[in-house]
Amino acid sequence: MTADLKESQKPEGSSESCLEQIVNGSKKTSNYIVAAMLTIGGVGFSLAALSSYLGKDFLPLGNPSTLIFVPQGLFMGFYGVLGTFVATYLWALIRVDYGSGFNRFDKAKGLLYVSRQGFLKNISIEIPLADVQAVKLEIREGFNPRRRITLRLQGRKDLPISDVGGPQPLLKLEKEGAELARFLSVNLEGLSA
Repeated sequence: MTADLKESQKPEGSSESCLEQIVNGSKKTSNYIVAAMLTIGGVGFSLAALSSYLGKDFLPLGNPSTLIFVPQGLFMGFYGVLGTFVATYLWALIRVDYGSGFNRFDKAKGLLYVSRQGFLKNISIEIPLADVQAVKLEIREGFNPRRRITLRLQGRKDLPISDVGGPQPLLKLEKEGAELARFLSVNLEGLSA
């Protein structure tokens, strides 16, 4: 039974000398919902502004042709164009899966490979594992919470390696940080009793 437990605790994509972590990007349900809402709102406001300008109803709901173009139709057109541009940007981020990638810790070669999908190109860096001093958990609660795993590197700024997005559950974050610190044989920082 203990052998089964040890095998089930082994992270996916890991071996004795190599650990690979998959990082999720912007293809999330919440991003799809926000992009769809912005698209509907942007198109709706643009059609209301066009209806106000031309005096003809292009929307099945309400009666936007009765709106006075200056200032009501003009402002609706501004909001429509702005909403459509933001929705287009969000759809582009979802399409390229911005922020997705992997972290590969290779003890055999002594290197850490970090790869992320940028907006226009892939971003890849290699760092010697000897430069990793500690695995650090950054936990900040409040209005703008942050829960992420970073690596404290020698002579460099901390390198965030966890998923981007909403705060992760604390138990999952602690478990991933402990497994990584154990694999790299370094300290785990940032936990308080």
